[in-house]
Amino acid sequence: MPLAAPFHTLRAWLIDMDGVLYRGDEPLPGAAALVAALQTEGHPFLFLTNNATRTPAQYVAKLARMGIHVDADRVFTSPLATAAYLRRHYPPPRRVLVVGGDGIRQAVDEAGYERVRCAEEADLVVAGLDQSVCYDQLAEASLAIAAGRPFIATNPDRTVPSERGNMPGAGAILAFLEAAGGRRPLVIGKPEPGIFEAALNHLGVSAAEAVMVGDRLETDILGGHRAGLRTICVLTGISTRAQAEAFDPRPDWIVPDLGALLAV
Repeated sequence: MPLAAPFHTLRAWLIDMDGVLYRGDEPLPGAAALVAALQTEGHPFLFLTNNATRTPAQYVAKLARMGIHVDADRVFTSPLATAAYLRRHYPPPRRVLVVGGDGIRQAVDEAGYERVRCAEEADLVVAGLDQSVCYDQLAEASLAIAAGRPFIATNPDRTVPSERGNMPGAGAILAFLEAAGGRRPLVIGKPEPGIFEAALNHLGVSAAEAVMVGDRLETDILGGHRAGLRTICVLTGISTRAQAEAFDPRPDWIVPDLGALLAV
C-alpha cells in the first residue's frame, strides 16, 4: 500500500516507537504497512526512540514479532545518543554509575566505560528507565549526584504507554533522583536537539527533508519542531487530539493512527 498524499512528498522519516508502532507488545494500526510502504518507495527512515530499556538488536526482534522487519541500523536510541555525548565530553576511561536497562548499559559498555554500583567509585551518573530498579541503586545514584558527579539522563519521558495504560517512565525515576540528589540532569534524548542532529546525520539528510512522527507532544513534536522538521502527531499513544490542537507548536498533521498516512 503506498503513502497517501501529501505524505508521499516527505522524503525522510524519523518515527517514534512506543505509542506509535506499538503499545507494550501490541502492534498499532498501520504500523507494519507504513514501514513496508517506506521500504517499497525507498524513503530513508529511522526509528528514533527515547526508551533506553532495550538494545537496537532487541528492538529488531520485538518488531519482527509484529511483522516489521528491519536491520539494527534502522533503530537509533537515546542510549546511543547518550554514549556519543559521553565520548565527546567525558572520554573514557571513566567509571559510570548507571540506572537503566539493557539499552543504556550496553551503550556505556561498548563506549569503553567501566560500570560501577557504589557512589564513591563513580565519576559520572547516567540514568534512564529501569523497570527492575531497587531502592539501593537509586540511593547510590542519589549520593553520587549529591556529591557533585555529572548527572546525565537518557530522556525525560514521565510515562510509557502500555496495553494497561500509561506506566512510569524515565522521568519518574529522574524525579526521584532530582529530589534525593538535589540537582537536575542534563537530558540527551528528545526534545533536545542533539539526538535529532545525530539521527539526521545517520540518514544523510537535512532537517528540511525530514518529518518526525510521534505521539508525545513535549518530546517528539516539540523536539522535531525545534530541530526544523515537520511533525506528525499520532493519537495512538500519550496525546489526545484536543491536546495536540492546543499545543504550541501545533503539529503539522494530526492523525488517528499510522494507517491514516497510507492511501486508501
